[in-house]
Amino acid sequence: MSSGSRLAEPDTPLDPAVPAAGTEASCGHPDGVHATARIRATYNGRVTTLPQLRSDGPFHLRRMRTGGRAATVGIIGAMSAPLGGDRLALDITAEDRAELEVTTAAATLALRGPTTAPATYDVRLTAGEHACLRWLPQPLISAAGSNLRQTCTVNLAATSRLLLREEQILGRADEEPGHLVSRIRVHHAGRLLLDQHTVYGDPAPGWDGPSVLDGHRAVGQLLVVEPDLDVSRAPVLLREGIKDGCAVLAPLAGGPALLATAVAPASSALRELLDEALGHALATAGR
Repeated sequence: MSSGSRLAEPDTPLDPAVPAAGTEASCGHPDGVHATARIRATYNGRVTTLPQLRSDGPFHLRRMRTGGRAATVGIIGAMSAPLGGDRLALDITAEDRAELEVTTAAATLALRGPTTAPATYDVRLTAGEHACLRWLPQPLISAAGSNLRQTCTVNLAATSRLLLREEQILGRADEEPGHLVSRIRVHHAGRLLLDQHTVYGDPAPGWDGPSVLDGHRAVGQLLVVEPDLDVSRAPVLLREGIKDGCAVLAPLAGGPALLATAVAPASSALRELLDEALGHALATAGR
């Protein structure tokens, strides 16, 4: 989200198709902002439409111009968030046969807040039968002194497709990171496909040791779920032993899914690794 004023920016142009923010946010709450934004995409037989696009708190939602049958939504930060004590959530649903891509306009910056309580940032993704959902936010930056618990919960139908990319930058230039707890939990056709839990920054023990990040400060995950994926291949190790980072792309048991996990010294190198992993993943689906 934006790293500027805690108040919404008055000169930000509003999309008339987007309902006004603030219906759920509690910006003056002593324990932080409480806000939930919602996106729902449906397929009308020709293209994907957006019958629900509800902004709230720091989340200003905008339709983006696209071609073809897909819909794209951009999330613009309307205030600094998340700060300590904030309770933020995004509910994103692509109903049967809908094709939806959601991204953010800028990196999300987790900062120290007026309270020592952790902030929470929950992303809930749902895709129906034959739907395609792409969650491609800009990186999350864990600034010094911040305390954030981030979750991404995904529910997929048996024939849905998912592309999920998440990136975490641990600290800004020449500073230590805050405390970041991240969890990705994915269900596919009612069965658990992935449950990944990571913790970075003090007081977590060993988070920057040689068996975890080995001094790197950028970490990311790329998850591809497609019915046509060839998951019989062995894991692929990308750029082993190179100082600019490395990644591993591996199939997940129990589903047509590939997961890439990458570490790198900086955001640009991390994005290159995840893009390379995506190329390998799509090749297994014949694309």
